[in-house]
Amino acid sequence: MLTLTKRHKRAALSVLAAVMLFIAFAGIASAPIVSAAVSTDSEQDAANQTTPDAGPAVYVIPLKGEVEPSMYAFLKRAFKEAREAKAERIILVVNTYGGRIDSADDIGELLRDENIPITAFVEGKAVSAGTYIILNADQIAMQSGSSIGSAAVVDGSGELVDNPKTVSFWVGQMSEAARLHDRDPSIAAAMSDVNAEVDLTEEIGRSKKAGDILSLTASEALKVGYSEYTADSLEDVVTWLQLDGREQIEVKPSAAENVAKFLTNGIVATILLILGIAGIAIELIVPGFGAPGLTGLICFGLFFFGSYISGLAGIETIILFVVGIVLLIIELFVPSFGILGLLGGAALIASVVMSAPDPMTGFLTIVIAFAVATVIVIIVARTNRGRGVWNKFILKDKLTSEEGYLSSEVKTTLVGAVGVSITPLRPAGTALIAEERMDVVTSGEFIAADRPVKIIKAEGTWIVVKEVTEEG
Repeated sequence: MLTLTKRHKRAALSVLAAVMLFIAFAGIASAPIVSAAVSTDSEQDAANQTTPDAGPAVYVIPLKGEVEPSMYAFLKRAFKEAREAKAERIILVVNTYGGRIDSADDIGELLRDENIPITAFVEGKAVSAGTYIILNADQIAMQSGSSIGSAAVVDGSGELVDNPKTVSFWVGQMSEAARLHDRDPSIAAAMSDVNAEVDLTEEIGRSKKAGDILSLTASEALKVGYSEYTADSLEDVVTWLQLDGREQIEVKPSAAENVAKFLTNGIVATILLILGIAGIAIELIVPGFGAPGLTGLICFGLFFFGSYISGLAGIETIILFVVGIVLLIIELFVPSFGILGLLGGAALIASVVMSAPDPMTGFLTIVIAFAVATVIVIIVARTNRGRGVWNKFILKDKLTSEEGYLSSEVKTTLVGAVGVSITPLRPAGTALIAEERMDVVTSGEFIAADRPVKIIKAEGTWIVVKEVTEEG
Protein backbone atom coordinates (compact mmCIF):
# COMPACT_ATOMS: atom_id res chain seq x y z
CA MET A 1 0.00 0.00 0.00
CA LEU A 2 1.21 3.49 -0.82
CA THR A 3 1.58 5.65 2.28
CA LEU A 4 0.63 9.24 1.49
CA THR A 5 2.63 12.07 2.93
CA LYS A 6 1.09 15.37 3.95
CA ARG A 7 2.45 16.86 0.77
CA HIS A 8 0.62 14.32 -1.38
CA LYS A 9 -2.61 14.93 0.51
CA ARG A 10 -2.23 18.68 0.04
CA ALA A 11 -1.57 18.13 -3.67
CA ALA A 12 -4.68 15.99 -4.06
CA LEU A 13 -6.84 18.43 -2.15
CA SER A 14 -5.52 21.37 -4.15
CA VAL A 15 -6.38 19.57 -7.38
CA LEU A 16 -9.89 18.86 -6.10
CA ALA A 17 -10.36 22.47 -5.02
CA ALA A 18 -9.23 23.68 -8.44
CA VAL A 19 -11.78 21.38 -10.09
CA MET A 20 -14.55 22.92 -7.99
CA LEU A 21 -13.39 26.41 -8.92
CA PHE A 22 -13.38 25.40 -12.58
CA ILE A 23 -17.02 24.25 -12.36
CA ALA A 24 -18.02 27.54 -10.76
CA PHE A 25 -16.06 29.51 -13.38
CA ALA A 26 -17.72 27.62 -16.26
CA GLY A 27 -21.15 28.48 -14.90
CA ILE A 28 -20.28 32.14 -14.41
CA ALA A 29 -18.61 32.43 -17.83
CA SER A 30 -21.70 31.26 -19.66
CA ALA A 31 -24.01 33.69 -17.82
CA PRO A 32 -23.15 36.88 -19.75
CA ILE A 33 -24.26 35.32 -23.04
CA VAL A 34 -27.74 34.62 -21.68
CA SER A 35 -28.07 37.97 -20.00
CA ALA A 36 -26.96 39.72 -23.18
CA ALA A 37 -29.76 38.01 -25.08
CA VAL A 38 -32.30 39.08 -22.46
CA SER A 39 -31.02 42.62 -22.58
CA THR A 40 -31.31 42.65 -26.38
CA ASP A 41 -34.90 41.42 -26.15
CA SER A 42 -35.79 44.18 -23.68
CA GLU A 43 -34.20 46.83 -25.84
CA GLN A 44 -35.98 45.51 -28.93
CA ASP A 45 -39.35 45.51 -27.17
CA ALA A 46 -38.76 49.10 -26.10
CA ALA A 47 -37.84 50.05 -29.66
CA ASN A 48 -40.98 48.44 -31.04
CA GLN A 49 -43.09 50.35 -28.53
CA THR A 50 -41.53 53.73 -29.25
CA THR A 51 -41.33 53.43 -33.06
CA PRO A 52 -44.27 51.26 -34.15
CA ASP A 53 -44.15 52.50 -37.77
CA ALA A 54 -40.54 51.44 -38.30
CA GLY A 55 -41.41 47.74 -38.63
CA PRO A 56 -39.46 44.75 -37.35
CA ALA A 57 -35.70 44.97 -37.23
CA VAL A 58 -33.13 43.61 -39.68
CA TYR A 59 -30.53 41.42 -38.00
CA VAL A 60 -27.04 41.70 -39.49
CA ILE A 61 -24.84 38.75 -38.61
CA PRO A 62 -21.16 38.61 -39.66
CA LEU A 63 -19.94 35.25 -40.93
CA LYS A 64 -16.20 35.78 -41.18
CA GLY A 65 -13.11 33.66 -40.71
CA GLU A 66 -12.74 29.91 -40.76
CA VAL A 67 -15.85 27.75 -40.85
CA GLU A 68 -15.62 25.76 -37.63
CA PRO A 69 -17.79 24.63 -34.69
CA SER A 70 -17.50 27.99 -32.92
CA MET A 71 -19.04 29.71 -35.97
CA TYR A 72 -22.01 27.34 -35.82
CA ALA A 73 -22.48 27.98 -32.09
CA PHE A 74 -22.39 31.75 -32.69
CA LEU A 75 -24.93 31.57 -35.52
CA LYS A 76 -27.22 29.38 -33.45
CA ARG A 77 -27.25 32.01 -30.70
CA ALA A 78 -27.67 34.89 -33.17
CA PHE A 79 -30.61 33.21 -34.94
CA LYS A 80 -32.28 32.60 -31.59
CA GLU A 81 -32.00 36.30 -30.74
CA ALA A 82 -33.45 37.22 -34.13
CA ARG A 83 -36.44 34.92 -33.62
CA GLU A 84 -37.10 36.26 -30.14
CA ALA A 85 -36.99 39.82 -31.52
CA LYS A 86 -39.33 38.79 -34.39
CA ALA A 87 -36.85 40.10 -36.95
CA GLU A 88 -38.13 40.69 -40.47
CA ARG A 89 -34.91 39.65 -42.19
CA ILE A 90 -31.49 38.20 -41.44
CA ILE A 91 -28.55 39.38 -43.51
CA LEU A 92 -25.41 37.26 -43.30
CA VAL A 93 -22.30 39.25 -44.16
CA VAL A 94 -20.00 36.50 -45.45
CA ASN A 95 -16.23 36.61 -45.90
CA THR A 96 -14.58 33.21 -45.52
CA TYR A 97 -12.11 30.94 -47.26
CA GLY A 98 -13.99 27.89 -45.96
CA GLY A 99 -13.19 25.36 -43.29
CA ARG A 100 -14.66 22.16 -41.91
CA ILE A 101 -17.24 20.30 -43.98
CA ASP A 102 -19.11 19.05 -40.90
CA SER A 103 -19.43 22.58 -39.53
CA ALA A 104 -20.60 23.87 -42.91
CA ASP A 105 -23.19 21.07 -43.03
CA ASP A 106 -24.47 22.04 -39.57
CA ILE A 107 -24.67 25.71 -40.55
CA GLY A 108 -26.46 24.83 -43.79
CA GLU A 109 -29.07 22.88 -41.85
CA LEU A 110 -29.44 25.84 -39.46
CA LEU A 111 -30.19 28.15 -42.41
CA ARG A 112 -32.68 25.73 -44.00
CA ASP A 113 -34.62 25.31 -40.75
CA GLU A 114 -34.88 29.05 -40.07
CA ASN A 115 -38.27 30.61 -40.79
CA ILE A 116 -36.94 34.17 -41.02
CA PRO A 117 -35.88 35.01 -44.61
CA ILE A 118 -32.10 34.98 -44.94
CA THR A 119 -30.01 36.94 -47.41
CA ALA A 120 -26.31 36.17 -47.79
CA PHE A 121 -24.15 39.18 -48.71
CA VAL A 122 -20.72 38.06 -49.93
CA GLU A 123 -18.26 40.70 -48.86
CA GLY A 124 -14.96 39.48 -50.26
CA LYS A 125 -14.80 35.68 -50.47
CA ALA A 126 -17.25 32.85 -49.91
CA VAL A 127 -15.26 29.96 -51.27
CA SER A 128 -15.14 26.27 -50.36
CA ALA A 129 -17.43 25.61 -47.37
CA GLY A 130 -18.51 29.26 -47.53
CA THR A 131 -20.12 28.63 -50.93
CA TYR A 132 -22.19 25.78 -49.51
CA ILE A 133 -23.39 28.02 -46.68
CA ILE A 134 -24.60 30.84 -48.94
CA LEU A 135 -26.37 28.38 -51.25
CA ASN A 136 -28.66 27.55 -48.32
CA ALA A 137 -29.72 31.20 -47.98
CA ASP A 138 -32.92 32.50 -49.61
CA GLN A 139 -31.09 35.16 -51.65
CA ILE A 140 -27.47 35.84 -52.49
CA ALA A 141 -26.04 39.29 -53.02
CA MET A 142 -22.37 39.83 -53.87
CA GLN A 143 -20.09 42.79 -53.52
CA SER A 144 -18.26 43.92 -56.63
CA GLY A 145 -14.93 42.10 -56.77
CA SER A 146 -16.07 39.21 -54.58
CA SER A 147 -16.06 35.54 -55.62
CA ILE A 148 -17.58 32.19 -54.78
CA GLY A 149 -16.81 28.56 -55.66
CA SER A 150 -13.59 26.51 -55.44
CA ALA A 151 -15.39 24.15 -53.08
CA ALA A 152 -13.45 20.92 -53.64
CA VAL A 153 -12.68 18.86 -50.53
CA VAL A 154 -9.09 19.18 -49.31
CA ASP A 155 -7.22 17.69 -46.36
CA GLY A 156 -5.32 19.48 -43.63
CA SER A 157 -2.31 20.05 -45.89
CA GLY A 158 -4.41 21.55 -48.68
CA GLU A 159 -4.23 18.51 -50.97
CA LEU A 160 -7.33 17.44 -52.86
CA VAL A 161 -9.20 14.52 -51.28
CA ASP A 162 -9.90 11.80 -53.86
CA ASN A 163 -11.88 9.44 -51.63
CA PRO A 164 -14.95 8.61 -53.78
CA LYS A 165 -17.34 8.47 -50.81
CA THR A 166 -16.23 11.83 -49.44
CA VAL A 167 -16.31 13.52 -52.84
CA SER A 168 -19.70 12.01 -53.70
CA PHE A 169 -21.18 13.14 -50.39
CA TRP A 170 -19.94 16.70 -50.76
CA VAL A 171 -20.98 17.03 -54.40
CA GLY A 172 -24.43 15.76 -53.44
CA GLN A 173 -24.67 18.32 -50.62
CA MET A 174 -23.62 21.16 -52.91
CA SER A 175 -26.05 20.12 -55.64
CA GLU A 176 -28.98 19.79 -53.25
CA ALA A 177 -28.21 23.21 -51.77
CA ALA A 178 -28.30 24.68 -55.27
CA ARG A 179 -31.65 23.02 -56.01
CA LEU A 180 -33.20 24.61 -52.91
CA HIS A 181 -33.66 27.87 -54.80
CA ASP A 182 -33.73 26.64 -58.39
CA ARG A 183 -30.06 27.11 -59.12
CA ASP A 184 -28.28 24.94 -61.68
CA PRO A 185 -26.89 21.93 -59.72
CA SER A 186 -24.32 21.17 -62.41
CA ILE A 187 -22.56 24.45 -61.57
CA ALA A 188 -22.44 23.47 -57.90
CA ALA A 189 -21.00 20.10 -58.92
CA ALA A 190 -18.36 21.85 -61.04
CA MET A 191 -17.40 23.92 -58.01
CA SER A 192 -16.87 20.85 -55.83
CA ASP A 193 -15.79 18.01 -58.17
CA VAL A 194 -12.52 18.25 -60.04
CA ASN A 195 -13.76 15.71 -62.60
CA ALA A 196 -17.07 17.45 -63.38
CA GLU A 197 -17.52 19.42 -66.59
CA VAL A 198 -19.96 22.20 -67.43
CA ASP A 199 -20.25 24.44 -70.48
CA LEU A 200 -20.89 28.08 -69.56
CA THR A 201 -19.70 29.62 -72.82
CA GLU A 202 -22.99 31.33 -73.55
CA GLU A 203 -23.35 32.73 -70.02
CA ILE A 204 -19.82 33.82 -69.05
CA GLY A 205 -17.73 32.98 -72.10
CA ARG A 206 -15.89 29.99 -70.67
CA SER A 207 -16.42 26.40 -69.64
CA LYS A 208 -15.16 24.21 -66.85
CA LYS A 209 -13.07 21.22 -67.93
CA ALA A 210 -12.10 18.11 -65.97
CA GLY A 211 -9.11 18.80 -63.74
CA ASP A 212 -10.24 22.34 -62.86
CA ILE A 213 -12.39 23.74 -60.07
CA LEU A 214 -14.99 26.35 -60.93
CA SER A 215 -15.10 29.72 -59.23
CA LEU A 216 -17.31 32.69 -60.14
CA THR A 217 -16.89 36.43 -59.78
CA ALA A 218 -19.79 38.63 -58.72
CA SER A 219 -20.73 39.46 -62.32
CA GLU A 220 -20.42 35.82 -63.44
CA ALA A 221 -22.50 34.56 -60.52
CA LEU A 222 -25.22 37.07 -61.45
CA LYS A 223 -25.28 35.82 -65.04
CA VAL A 224 -25.56 32.11 -64.15
CA GLY A 225 -28.18 32.63 -61.44
CA TYR A 226 -25.90 32.11 -58.44
CA SER A 227 -26.48 35.67 -57.27
CA GLU A 228 -29.53 37.92 -57.34
CA TYR A 229 -27.84 41.27 -56.91
CA THR A 230 -24.44 42.99 -57.06
CA ALA A 231 -24.00 45.60 -54.33
CA ASP A 232 -21.29 47.99 -53.24
CA SER A 233 -22.19 47.91 -49.56
CA LEU A 234 -24.54 46.50 -46.95
CA GLU A 235 -26.75 49.59 -47.30
CA ASP A 236 -27.20 48.79 -50.98
CA VAL A 237 -28.41 45.32 -50.02
CA VAL A 238 -30.87 46.77 -47.50
CA THR A 239 -32.22 49.16 -50.14
CA TRP A 240 -32.50 46.33 -52.68
CA LEU A 241 -34.52 44.33 -50.16
CA GLN A 242 -36.76 47.38 -49.64
CA LEU A 243 -35.96 47.45 -45.94
CA ASP A 244 -34.96 51.10 -45.69
CA GLY A 245 -35.92 52.62 -42.37
CA ARG A 246 -35.74 49.35 -40.51
CA GLU A 247 -33.57 49.25 -37.42
CA GLN A 248 -30.39 47.30 -38.10
CA ILE A 249 -29.17 45.21 -35.21
CA GLU A 250 -25.70 43.76 -35.66
CA VAL A 251 -25.00 40.65 -33.61
CA LYS A 252 -21.31 40.25 -32.87
CA PRO A 253 -19.47 37.33 -31.24
CA SER A 254 -19.16 37.85 -27.50
CA ALA A 255 -15.80 38.02 -25.76
CA ALA A 256 -16.31 34.46 -24.54
CA GLU A 257 -17.04 33.26 -28.08
CA ASN A 258 -13.92 34.97 -29.43
CA VAL A 259 -11.82 33.35 -26.71
CA ALA A 260 -13.48 29.99 -27.38
CA LYS A 261 -12.69 30.30 -31.08
CA PHE A 262 -9.02 30.73 -30.22
CA LEU A 263 -9.01 27.92 -27.66
CA THR A 264 -10.62 25.40 -30.02
CA ASN A 265 -7.93 25.91 -32.63
CA GLY A 266 -6.31 22.50 -33.21
CA ILE A 267 -2.79 23.56 -32.22
CA VAL A 268 -3.91 25.55 -29.18
CA ALA A 269 -6.17 22.72 -27.97
CA THR A 270 -3.32 20.21 -28.27
CA ILE A 271 -0.94 22.47 -26.32
CA LEU A 272 -3.54 22.91 -23.58
CA LEU A 273 -3.96 19.14 -23.27
CA ILE A 274 -0.18 18.60 -23.16
CA LEU A 275 0.23 21.13 -20.36
CA GLY A 276 -2.87 19.84 -18.57
CA ILE A 277 -1.76 16.19 -18.55
CA ALA A 278 1.85 17.03 -17.71
CA GLY A 279 0.85 19.45 -14.94
CA ILE A 280 -1.46 17.01 -13.16
CA ALA A 281 1.03 14.13 -13.49
CA ILE A 282 3.96 16.21 -12.21
CA GLU A 283 1.90 17.48 -9.27
CA LEU A 284 1.07 13.91 -8.19
CA ILE A 285 4.59 12.55 -8.78
CA VAL A 286 6.57 15.53 -7.45
CA PRO A 287 4.18 17.29 -5.04
CA GLY A 288 4.84 20.11 -2.68
CA PHE A 289 4.72 23.40 -4.56
CA GLY A 290 1.35 23.25 -6.39
CA ALA A 291 2.37 25.21 -9.52
CA PRO A 292 2.27 22.25 -11.96
CA GLY A 293 -1.10 21.06 -10.66
CA LEU A 294 -2.60 24.54 -10.82
CA THR A 295 -1.22 25.04 -14.34
CA GLY A 296 -2.62 21.67 -15.41
CA LEU A 297 -6.09 22.46 -14.05
CA ILE A 298 -6.10 25.88 -15.68
CA CYS A 299 -5.16 24.37 -19.05
CA PHE A 300 -7.82 21.68 -18.74
CA GLY A 301 -10.31 24.35 -17.72
CA LEU A 302 -9.48 26.49 -20.76
CA PHE A 303 -9.76 23.44 -23.03
CA PHE A 304 -13.24 22.52 -21.82
CA PHE A 305 -14.32 26.17 -21.57
CA GLY A 306 -13.57 26.66 -25.28
CA SER A 307 -15.33 23.43 -26.21
CA TYR A 308 -18.35 24.27 -24.05
CA ILE A 309 -18.83 27.78 -25.43
CA SER A 310 -18.30 26.50 -29.00
CA GLY A 311 -20.99 23.90 -28.53
CA LEU A 312 -18.60 20.95 -28.86
CA ALA A 313 -19.00 19.87 -25.26
CA GLY A 314 -22.02 19.85 -23.01
CA ILE A 315 -22.21 19.94 -19.25
CA GLU A 316 -22.20 16.13 -19.23
CA THR A 317 -18.72 16.15 -20.80
CA ILE A 318 -17.40 18.48 -18.09
CA ILE A 319 -18.99 16.28 -15.41
CA LEU A 320 -17.27 13.24 -16.95
CA PHE A 321 -13.93 15.07 -16.76
CA VAL A 322 -14.51 16.02 -13.12
CA VAL A 323 -15.45 12.39 -12.30
CA GLY A 324 -12.18 11.26 -13.89
CA ILE A 325 -10.15 13.67 -11.75
CA VAL A 326 -11.99 12.63 -8.58
CA LEU A 327 -11.41 8.92 -9.30
CA LEU A 328 -7.69 9.53 -9.75
CA ILE A 329 -7.56 11.38 -6.43
CA ILE A 330 -9.49 8.61 -4.66
CA GLU A 331 -7.01 6.09 -6.06
CA LEU A 332 -4.31 7.82 -4.02
CA PHE A 333 -6.25 7.37 -0.78
CA VAL A 334 -8.07 4.07 -1.33
CA PRO A 335 -6.06 1.15 -2.76
CA SER A 336 -8.13 -0.48 -5.52
CA PHE A 337 -5.42 -2.38 -7.38
CA GLY A 338 -5.51 0.32 -10.06
CA ILE A 339 -9.21 -0.08 -10.92
CA LEU A 340 -10.18 3.45 -9.88
CA GLY A 341 -7.12 4.83 -11.64
CA LEU A 342 -8.04 3.06 -14.89
CA LEU A 343 -11.63 4.24 -14.67
CA GLY A 344 -10.48 7.79 -13.98
CA GLY A 345 -8.07 7.73 -16.91
CA ALA A 346 -10.78 6.32 -19.20
CA ALA A 347 -13.17 9.07 -18.10
CA LEU A 348 -10.58 11.76 -18.85
CA ILE A 349 -9.85 10.34 -22.31
CA ALA A 350 -13.56 9.98 -23.10
CA SER A 351 -14.27 13.57 -22.05
CA VAL A 352 -11.50 14.89 -24.32
CA VAL A 353 -12.70 12.80 -27.29
CA MET A 354 -16.28 13.97 -26.74
CA SER A 355 -15.09 17.60 -26.73
CA ALA A 356 -13.42 17.31 -30.14
CA PRO A 357 -15.11 18.20 -33.45
CA ASP A 358 -15.10 14.49 -34.32
CA PRO A 359 -13.95 11.31 -32.50
CA MET A 360 -10.94 10.68 -34.76
CA THR A 361 -9.62 14.21 -34.25
CA GLY A 362 -10.12 13.87 -30.51
CA PHE A 363 -8.36 10.51 -30.38
CA LEU A 364 -5.35 11.75 -32.38
CA THR A 365 -5.16 14.87 -30.24
CA ILE A 366 -5.16 12.93 -26.98
CA VAL A 367 -2.52 10.47 -28.30
CA ILE A 368 -0.19 13.30 -29.32
CA ALA A 369 -0.78 15.11 -26.04
CA PHE A 370 -0.08 11.98 -23.98
CA ALA A 371 3.13 11.26 -25.90
CA VAL A 372 4.54 14.77 -25.49
CA ALA A 373 3.35 15.03 -21.88
CA THR A 374 5.05 11.72 -21.03
CA VAL A 375 8.38 13.09 -22.26
CA ILE A 376 7.92 16.23 -20.17
CA VAL A 377 7.01 14.22 -17.05
CA ILE A 378 10.04 11.92 -17.48
CA ILE A 379 12.39 14.91 -17.79
CA VAL A 380 10.91 16.60 -14.71
CA ALA A 381 10.94 13.35 -12.71
CA ARG A 382 14.62 12.78 -13.49
CA THR A 383 15.57 16.30 -12.48
CA ASN A 384 13.64 15.89 -9.21
CA ARG A 385 14.65 12.35 -8.24
CA GLY A 386 14.89 13.11 -4.57
CA ARG A 387 11.30 14.39 -4.38
CA GLY A 388 9.41 11.81 -6.41
CA VAL A 389 6.64 9.75 -4.89
CA TRP A 390 8.22 6.60 -6.37
CA ASN A 391 11.30 7.16 -4.25
CA LYS A 392 9.15 6.08 -1.29
CA PHE A 393 9.46 2.53 -2.62
CA ILE A 394 13.27 2.59 -2.84
CA LEU A 395 15.49 1.78 0.18
CA LYS A 396 18.45 4.12 -0.07
CA ASP A 397 19.96 3.68 3.44
CA LYS A 398 23.04 1.47 3.65
CA LEU A 399 22.97 -0.96 6.59
CA THR A 400 26.63 -0.54 7.56
CA SER A 401 28.31 -0.29 10.93
CA GLU A 402 29.57 3.16 9.97
CA GLU A 403 25.93 4.31 9.57
CA GLY A 404 25.02 2.87 12.98
CA TYR A 405 23.21 -0.28 11.80
CA LEU A 406 24.16 -3.32 13.97
CA SER A 407 22.59 -6.70 13.34
CA SER A 408 23.81 -8.16 16.67
CA GLU A 409 26.11 -7.56 19.60
CA VAL A 410 29.57 -6.52 18.47
CA LYS A 411 32.31 -8.77 19.94
CA THR A 412 35.43 -7.22 18.47
CA THR A 413 36.73 -6.57 21.99
CA LEU A 414 37.11 -10.31 22.45
CA VAL A 415 39.91 -10.55 19.89
CA GLY A 416 42.97 -11.92 21.72
CA ALA A 417 40.96 -13.47 24.55
CA VAL A 418 42.01 -16.99 25.60
CA GLY A 419 39.75 -19.86 26.60
CA VAL A 420 39.37 -23.60 26.29
CA SER A 421 37.46 -25.73 23.79
CA ILE A 422 34.53 -27.60 25.38
CA THR A 423 33.76 -29.74 22.36
CA PRO A 424 35.92 -30.87 19.47
CA LEU A 425 36.09 -28.12 16.82
CA ARG A 426 35.47 -29.75 13.38
CA PRO A 427 35.88 -26.82 12.58
CA ALA A 428 32.78 -25.54 14.46
CA GLY A 429 32.14 -26.20 18.09
CA THR A 430 31.83 -24.63 21.52
CA ALA A 431 34.46 -22.95 23.67
CA LEU A 432 34.51 -21.38 27.12
CA ILE A 433 35.98 -17.90 26.90
CA ALA A 434 35.81 -15.28 29.63
CA GLU A 435 33.56 -17.62 31.59
CA GLU A 436 30.99 -17.61 28.70
CA ARG A 437 30.07 -20.46 26.36
CA MET A 438 30.47 -19.36 22.77
CA ASP A 439 29.93 -20.94 19.36
CA VAL A 440 33.25 -20.72 17.55
CA VAL A 441 34.93 -21.95 14.38
CA THR A 442 38.49 -22.58 13.34
CA SER A 443 40.16 -21.59 10.11
CA GLY A 444 39.69 -25.18 8.98
CA GLU A 445 41.94 -27.18 11.27
CA PHE A 446 40.74 -29.73 13.87
CA ILE A 447 41.03 -28.90 17.55
CA ALA A 448 40.30 -31.50 20.16
CA ALA A 449 38.23 -30.84 23.29
CA ASP A 450 39.83 -29.32 26.40
CA ARG A 451 42.50 -27.57 24.38
CA PRO A 452 43.47 -23.93 24.97
CA VAL A 453 42.21 -21.63 22.17
CA LYS A 454 42.57 -17.97 21.32
CA ILE A 455 40.15 -15.67 19.46
CA ILE A 456 41.83 -14.27 16.34
CA LYS A 457 38.80 -12.72 14.62
CA ALA A 458 35.25 -11.61 15.59
CA GLU A 459 32.62 -10.28 13.13
CA GLY A 460 29.03 -10.24 14.34
CA THR A 461 28.22 -13.77 15.54
CA TRP A 462 31.18 -15.26 13.72
CA ILE A 463 34.09 -15.95 16.15
CA VAL A 464 37.26 -17.52 14.75
CA VAL A 465 39.74 -19.24 17.10
CA LYS A 466 43.01 -21.12 16.86
CA GLU A 467 44.75 -23.53 19.20
CA VAL A 468 47.28 -22.06 21.56
CA THR A 469 50.51 -24.00 21.47
CA GLU A 470 53.68 -23.57 23.40
CA GLU A 471 55.25 -22.04 20.30
CA GLY A 472 52.24 -19.63 19.84
